[in-house]
Amino acid sequence: MAVNPESELLAVYDAAGAVIGAAERGTVYREGLWHASAGVLVRSGDGRRIYVHRRTDSKLIFAGLHDCLAGGVVDAGEDPADTARRELHEELGIATGTALPVRATASWDGSWAGRPLRCHLFGYEVRYDGPVRHQPSEIADGWWWTDAELRAHLDDPAWPFVPDTRLLLGDLLTQ
Repeated sequence: MAVNPESELLAVYDAAGAVIGAAERGTVYREGLWHASAGVLVRSGDGRRIYVHRRTDSKLIFAGLHDCLAGGVVDAGEDPADTARRELHEELGIATGTALPVRATASWDGSWAGRPLRCHLFGYEVRYDGPVRHQPSEIADGWWWTDAELRAHLDDPAWPFVPDTRLLLGDLLTQ
């Protein structure tokens, strides 16, 4: 039996970044509660390329937009690093048993689809040269770009890119 994604329990945070409880995903999004997400930037082994993908049109948040982080929201009782590893495996089929050090953090107090969206963001990075396997319900397409190629697209404000990832990119991209 499929679980309704809106009923999944997410960790609820305060504005300072401390976990204060849990609530259903639908409630978190509807009421604009502070929560957290964790994402992993996947670089090729030599560090010269980044895996970029387009989210499916059926995603609850940021549907159809491009992203360069495999990630998702932090579940109740879950550490952001565990979220990052879980999402990396679920979305791109990449399993890592190694620790993922935090490379970037930010907090986003914005809006999406006319509703408040408040999220603490945790960015990680992994080097990887193996096969990528998309989760069809999450990822529509993907490809490898250099930092310069990604930056060129990001310089176009009309390019449909996930807004919260933009907050982390300054610390994740090379110059």
